[in-house]
Amino acid sequence: MNLQTQPLPDETVAKFFYLIKLIILDPFILSGLASAFIASLFWMAAMTKFSLSFAYPFMSSAFIIVMFFSVLLFGESLNSYKLLGTGLIVAGIVVLSQGYGVS
Repeated sequence: MNLQTQPLPDETVAKFFYLIKLIILDPFILSGLASAFIASLFWMAAMTKFSLSFAYPFMSSAFIIVMFFSVLLFGESLNSYKLLGTGLIVAGIVVLSQGYGVS
């Protein structure tokens, strides 16, 4: 019997271990956790080299990258609301980056 098709146990401790086993054996969850860990290492490294006011606008550009790849890879629709929202994010990044270096 496949692990994902087994019924959830009745006891609380057994439920806990069952869910932990699902997490450990699921490659998608493991790859997501590993990616988040690696991203946090890169973020800490960036914070040692750059100030927060310079580095954070680049972090916000992830919204643009996600929108682009969701349309390209997953065929999601691109409507005016998504474009407007992305435009507002870009405008915010531009405004925020203009303050870099100003004391």
